[in-house]
Amino acid sequence: MSAQNDTDRQDHAAPAPAPAPARAPARRVLLVDDHPLFREGLAAAIDLDDHFTVVAEAASGEAALTETARTDPDLVVMDLCLPGISGIEATRRLLTAHPHLRIMVMTMSEDDDSLLAAMRAGAHGYLLKGALREEVLRALHTVARGGAVFGPQMTERLSALFAAFGRTPAKEAFPTLTARERDILDLLAAGLTYRQIAQRLCVVEKTVRNHVGAIFSKLQVHDRAAAIVRARDAGLGPQPQ
Repeated sequence: MSAQNDTDRQDHAAPAPAPAPARAPARRVLLVDDHPLFREGLAAAIDLDDHFTVVAEAASGEAALTETARTDPDLVVMDLCLPGISGIEATRRLLTAHPHLRIMVMTMSEDDDSLLAAMRAGAHGYLLKGALREEVLRALHTVARGGAVFGPQMTERLSALFAAFGRTPAKEAFPTLTARERDILDLLAAGLTYRQIAQRLCVVEKTVRNHVGAIFSKLQVHDRAAAIVRARDAGLGPQPQ
């Protein structure tokens, strides 16, 4: 009888619980900012979310390139004002070398030129420093899932910029350029040499070359000929009669 009861109890035993589904590994995050205290606070906030883990920090654009190659992060939180190469250029280089990366800009820069330059470099988000921890984490989740996110102030700026594009005159077709850079691009498109431009603007030739380097970076071109083509397409330089 005892053996029979044991058999009955085994027949009616509850099935073993199904194993819990494996949790997805935490997203690896690289922080790029030249202020150690800001990085420390941001790292602490991000590490409180089990979906993310900060794997490295960098204080310059060059260090960001090195740390990305070393740690292979999924996400990069990028400041724009960095020593050495800018956050814009670092973003461009990182996405060229690591197309899978997701990059979210977090900066004090709220001007239109910085916003547009970051978008053109390929950034997937743009938040201003001072955003609440919940807003930062929400933005990281959105970017990690393949979306794009911009803070409330930047969304308003984007809407205004897109609305203005249709009524922008030719000479303001490149809003990321400064007034002096636009003048130099106009003179390049007119066929002037660097020396002639320097004489026209009463500056040394080295100053012109420095501006031209910035123009190439902002227009994402590699040489003078390509810049001239972009400029003339936008209405700068000599126009057909």
